[in-house]
Amino acid sequence: MKSDFAFGSKRCGCSLPSHPLRRVVLTGGPGAGKTAVLEMARRSLCHHAAFLPESASLLFGGGFPRILSDAGLRAAQRAIFHVQSELERLAEEDGRSALALCDRGTIDGLAYWPDGPDSYFSELGTTLDEQLGRYSAVIHLRTPAPNQGYNHQNELRIESAREAHAIDERILDVWAAHPRRFVIDSSPEFLHKASHALALLRAELPECCRAIEG
Repeated sequence: MKSDFAFGSKRCGCSLPSHPLRRVVLTGGPGAGKTAVLEMARRSLCHHAAFLPESASLLFGGGFPRILSDAGLRAAQRAIFHVQSELERLAEEDGRSALALCDRGTIDGLAYWPDGPDSYFSELGTTLDEQLGRYSAVIHLRTPAPNQGYNHQNELRIESAREAHAIDERILDVWAAHPRRFVIDSSPEFLHKASHALALLRAELPECCRAIEG
């Protein structure tokens, strides 16, 4: 079955044949609303925005073993890191996009790693600074508190509300050193949260791609 990246559904007035690619991470703990925000962005941004699928969903949805031992966690996060890196490389070499919207980034796995950060980066042959430098911006959607309506609809989501909140805190810490990290708190009105995220995503497009035709 042939597949491709998803792209923004709108047309813009830009006539440039290519753009330098900017990578933007949309992250946050389970149930934060990433999937909904990315779908809203796909419907409202232009065709120069590419939407990269979540590596963990590709792997676990395709049958990668989900073993919750330390060895299982390490194996899964190594695989996720390499799939994520290749998706981002493909988006860059493909050449069609000005913006690659990444459903999580290469260091999200550190929030699930059973050992410390030194072990994570040593295993993957990289550094924190090298990975932070891949991304123009990081947008973190906060997971709702356990008493604020955690969403269990995703069948690949195995965490309880309390576990999801704890993961969200660890992801917040993982990306803390990024110079352009934007944190969007959970809100009783999800559209307020989503609108804030969409405005940040739109601002990462080149100016020539922000004016939508029609």
